Amino acid sequence: MSEQPGQGSTSPPTAPAHGFSAITARPVRADDADLARDLIARTSDFGRFDWFAESEDFGHAARSTARRAGNGQVAGSGSANGQAARSWWRPNLWGPSRWLRGWRLVVGVTVLAVTCTLLGGVVGGFIVVRSQGTLTDRSYSLPAVPSASTDRPASSVAGIAARDMPGVVMIKVNGDEGTGSGFLIKGGYIITDNHVVTLDGLVVGASLQVYFSNGTSAQGLLVGRDPYSDIAVIKTVGMTDLPALPLGNSAGVDVGDPVLAIGSPLGLADTVTSGIVSAVGRPVQPAAGTPGSPEVFFDAIQTDAPINPGNSGGPLVNASGQVIGIDAAIDTLGADPITGTQGGSIGLGFAIPMDQARRVVAELIRSGHATHSVIGASFNANFSGNGAQIVTGRGAVAPGGPAAQAGLQAGDVITKLGGQSISNAYSLLDAVRSLAPGSRVGVTFVGNGQTQQTELTLGSASS
Repeated sequence: MSEQPGQGSTSPPTAPAHGFSAITARPVRADDADLARDLIARTSDFGRFDWFAESEDFGHAARSTARRAGNGQVAGSGSANGQAARSWWRPNLWGPSRWLRGWRLVVGVTVLAVTCTLLGGVVGGFIVVRSQGTLTDRSYSLPAVPSASTDRPASSVAGIAARDMPGVVMIKVNGDEGTGSGFLIKGGYIITDNHVVTLDGLVVGASLQVYFSNGTSAQGLLVGRDPYSDIAVIKTVGMTDLPALPLGNSAGVDVGDPVLAIGSPLGLADTVTSGIVSAVGRPVQPAAGTPGSPEVFFDAIQTDAPINPGNSGGPLVNASGQVIGIDAAIDTLGADPITGTQGGSIGLGFAIPMDQARRVVAELIRSGHATHSVIGASFNANFSGNGAQIVTGRGAVAPGGPAAQAGLQAGDVITKLGGQSISNAYSLLDAVRSLAPGSRVGVTFVGNGQTQQTELTLGSASS
């Protein structure tokens, strides 16, 4: 039967057999109350044992022994059951005083670490400032500015631009509703695109203001325009002795030839970009500005020289500064879905060949109107085979027209025109529009399942 202290027994209990040394309990005197409380706390919780004795524990035990000796007890005497009361050894328990001393240590270490960090930052910053200060030199100066070079080779981009820019103009339509480019030719006439002077077919009879590279401007008057070739001619009022650009031979252009595009992209006048001819004879069909507007077809000069909105109507010139094309279209990745604005250059620009434009420009200056070539047949835009198929049914071939006179019939498929391969109806119309009315060309076609050849003379229609 177990006994509790002070209940039915006068002898002090012995240490329990748990394998650990314990401090023997004894009657408590008033002068040793604090030690008793400490001992009871230390022997009541086995989970708080610390296997490392501290020097103050030994001192505490010694003082306790001395007090007992002064009261008539012999230090180190055995207990009633014969066990020694080894009060000099006791486990290091974390009582309130121990927690206080632990927190003081933590706070002290933390304060020391923060102090060292701040001191290190201040010292490091001082060192950096001092080291940066040593990098400056009050007596330092750059070499003198060399004399400017004004001599550019005539064949360089700068040389070509210097010669040609005075002959390139910016055109504003209906105030600031639209901006395009143009270039001067003999007689003070200005060549531009039809879609520039009509705002993509939205207006007729728009007011035109022409701005020259020397900073002057003048009113522009429309001489004539051709919606089928996308070419227009205007002339300024009261301006004389205007510089004209030389016109080149677009038939002599080859892939890889260097070219320059000069114009006013996004209203930025006198802008020059350079590149090469990327392709020739590229079939192009710019989208019509408004429903019912004539579709434009031409075999274009393709270039990677950056062309952007506002470049339209400006010249594409070769390495000699001669105009070989009229900038007319670009291919983009689409309009901005947020702003709705047209996309910019991605290196796919297209120019109307100057040889094709010559005839139209001359006709517009002479009469205010131009003609374009026709073949006298309607073609199936949805034909999935190779070539351009004449539609079936009545009216497919105009009676007495060029196609009828050449023996072409409804359902025939044209695969070549003048030696140029035809892939679909659009490429056929490109090839036809690129030729002058009255041109006689060979035609290869498939009729009744057999490949046949014939010749036809292109007809003419007024713009």
